[in-house]
Amino acid sequence: MDRRCFVLAALALGGCATVAPPGAAPGPLAELEPLYAVEPGRDGLTIRVASGGCTARPDFAFYVERRAGAVAVAFARSHVDVCRTAPGRAEIAFTWAELGLAPRTPVFLLNPVAPP
Repeated sequence: MDRRCFVLAALALGGCATVAPPGAAPGPLAELEPLYAVEPGRDGLTIRVASGGCTARPDFAFYVERRAGAVAVAFARSHVDVCRTAPGRAEIAFTWAELGLAPRTPVFLLNPVAPP
């Protein structure tokens, strides 16, 4: 499955959930959730995303692709956060086991990284 299939599958599961930030470059990566940060840790990866106050772990899907010894990871929002109670950022954690990866596995992030 390539990135385009992942994006289409994520959109089919949750509708059009990602809104590209102003000035985002067009292309296949424009449909992935922009991340403010990603932190690898002993237990897994933690991503920081925009939130209106209701963003939670079940609102996200991930895709892991293994090709020629390299591992690529992409995250997509499957449900829109329509809340406006506490606009800001949310941290969402994914364990290595959940991602199907061994700890300390080098990964390539496919999502765009938004400026802070």
